[in-house]
Amino acid sequence: MPTPVTVPALPEPLELDLDHTALIIIDMQRDFLLPGGFGETLGNDVAQLQRVVEPLAALLAAARAAGMLVIHTREGHLPDLSDCPPAKLNRGAPSKRIGDPGTFGRILIRGEYGHDIVDELAPADGEVVIDKPGKGAFYATDLAKVLADNEITQLLVTGVTTEVCVHTTTREANDRGFECVVVSDCVGSYFPEFQRVGLEMIAAQGGIFGWTASGADLIPRLAASVDTTVEPTAASA
Repeated sequence: MPTPVTVPALPEPLELDLDHTALIIIDMQRDFLLPGGFGETLGNDVAQLQRVVEPLAALLAAARAAGMLVIHTREGHLPDLSDCPPAKLNRGAPSKRIGDPGTFGRILIRGEYGHDIVDELAPADGEVVIDKPGKGAFYATDLAKVLADNEITQLLVTGVTTEVCVHTTTREANDRGFECVVVSDCVGSYFPEFQRVGLEMIAAQGGIFGWTASGADLIPRLAASVDTTVEPTAASA
């Protein structure tokens, strides 16, 4: 079983109890990350998000090896758009709004190719996938129940975008009493200045919303936590 680990973090080091820690991967979807997707149609530089994939894949592998609960989220809506309020539906260029035909199917519609997670971070069998209609992962989902059922008290928060869905989910979790570590090289924004300020806001004022730490620091500690003891085999007669 994994043992508690202390990770370098801002504003101060934090001890993680991996038996009660979950990795949450927010909205690493084709519509947001791939050229031609919804993110790019809004005028964004998707390369800023793509740089998160490699470090996040490494962290995901380490979390799986450590036996942590892994939760993926996907932002999107029902095909009839009944769960998409006008204030959100009217966002975007007039010809490319949620529900419209896009490069990867109808934009941000559940079941479409673009709504799903990029191949490099595809959920493994048995991992939790939360479909959410809003920015935060708690709104109109069963995330709170999943965390309670698994006795989770700490979250490693990753994904996109730093200043929107990552921030909203972290703030929601903080209000619910979870200790949140936003993994700085495993979250991304289309805007470098939002990335920098978004991370600073998390750990400001003594950690007002949580902690920040790098995946590069977390991964070796997760690996070291795994019990690699091998039971001796019986001697031959």
